Amino acid sequence: MRLRGLRISVVWFALLVAVVSPAWADNSGTSAVRPVLVIHGGAGVAPGDLTPEEEAQARAALEAALRAGYARLQGGGTALDAVTAAITLLEDAPQFNAGRGAVFTHDGRNELDTSIMDGATGKAGAAAGLHRVKNPILLARAIMEKSPHVMMIGAGAEQFAEAQGIPLVDPAYFRTEKRWQQLQKALQAEARAQASNQPLVLPGKAYFGTVGALALDVQGHLAAGTSTGGMTNKRYGRVGDSPIIGAGTWADTGCAVSGTGWGEYYIRAAAAHEICARVRLAGEPLPKAADAVINQVIPRMGGDGGAIALGADGVFAFPFNTPGMYRGWIGPDGVPHVAIYRDDPLPMPGR
Repeated sequence: MRLRGLRISVVWFALLVAVVSPAWADNSGTSAVRPVLVIHGGAGVAPGDLTPEEEAQARAALEAALRAGYARLQGGGTALDAVTAAITLLEDAPQFNAGRGAVFTHDGRNELDTSIMDGATGKAGAAAGLHRVKNPILLARAIMEKSPHVMMIGAGAEQFAEAQGIPLVDPAYFRTEKRWQQLQKALQAEARAQASNQPLVLPGKAYFGTVGALALDVQGHLAAGTSTGGMTNKRYGRVGDSPIIGAGTWADTGCAVSGTGWGEYYIRAAAAHEICARVRLAGEPLPKAADAVINQVIPRMGGDGGAIALGADGVFAFPFNTPGMYRGWIGPDGVPHVAIYRDDPLPMPGR
């Protein structure tokens, strides 16, 4: 009888495991997580902004970043490895406002900000006001892993980067003609506003192209990272949400977010953390929480933009309220899926 009872208990336990096993468990009977990588290249892009050649280049860069990051996950790398690899490629692509291709400040300089966070440990690293670091995301990770600090700025941050062997470049490396012309247009608009005693209205595409990545690895751990050149025509050392943990970047054990939008409002809303707090504390489904913050809370405050969000169950979302947002994801089939404009088809898993 005892043996029979033991067998019955084992059967019931097996049935219970089958019922509660998460959707991302594989079909081999193991509990291995199916890794996922989600990226963005910034909100604000609209139909007509890009030439056919520019659009093709942007899509190719997004796909390359997805493949690079996912290769790390397939090789057993961590979520941090995947996020770092994907963002490094996006920083190198001049199509985006991060690294090479960053927008210009009022003084005609490129000023870079970045952050990264490990959801498994809660550790984070960030840097702001960079002028010579080729790949800011590498510095953010070094600050997190090789210093007792979370954020460094300016010359001190670059001194630390040099000590860690992180490549530094001449500031001219970041310049692209397209970004330079965007600054000239912004300066002309500013001059016209001053001449007519009108308040200066920041251009809606001032934050165009910030990049970010989220990853879920085979251990079920999440990570998030964001990198940006900030806002066109910014001055006085302005810093947006991208390097601020909880505003533009957040990751915990159940949720990860990277934002792209009007940074002042993301800071005031603690947008990235707020999305994950709604998931963790209120039990909101991740897509609902992300939509509420990005498409309701921030617009009510006067801001706009978008974000990517990823849960530990593999569910992800791309909320945005601009005409377009560079975005993409890659999962177990290894096929990168990318989109730019609102009406672009973007296949989603299980849909």
